[in-house]
Amino acid sequence: MLLIIIIVVLILLILVGAVVALLMGGDEEDATQNETVEKVQKKSSKPRRSSSASMMEDTRQLSEIGILYPLDTFTVNLKSDAGRRYLKATISLELEGEELSMELDAKTPVLRDRIIRILSSKTLEEISSKKGKSKISMQVMDTLNSMISDGEVRGIYFTEFVIQ
Repeated sequence: MLLIIIIVVLILLILVGAVVALLMGGDEEDATQNETVEKVQKKSSKPRRSSSASMMEDTRQLSEIGILYPLDTFTVNLKSDAGRRYLKATISLELEGEELSMELDAKTPVLRDRIIRILSSKTLEEISSKKGKSKISMQVMDTLNSMISDGEVRGIYFTEFVIQ
């Protein structure tokens, strides 16, 4: 009888140890992923201004920006093997004319659907770089412009871009 009790206690200890090891291993993996995300975000947010001429050029470009049309926040799962990555992005569209905003109001569900499909088809590697974000912007702009008739979208601006 004593032998059976000892065996049961040992099995329980092994199971508890395995559960604790799995939980601690998962936390370590999440911490590593969070550190990677933070590094990517820091790299993409570093300012690269080196001269007053480039700052003047940016100011001139800001004054030429057209009407902005903000969209609600998009939260999508990124395409990955593990299925554990997601993107949270808020987008504003630069419009050619004021009349286009009425058409966009009417087509908002369809526009959001197309943008969600584009964003969710991307992997972490595709969207982490500046080139990747530019490619997404062009793809979204081309898709939206093919759907509208009262003008065109001249620019896409990410006001929030969080990868986790």
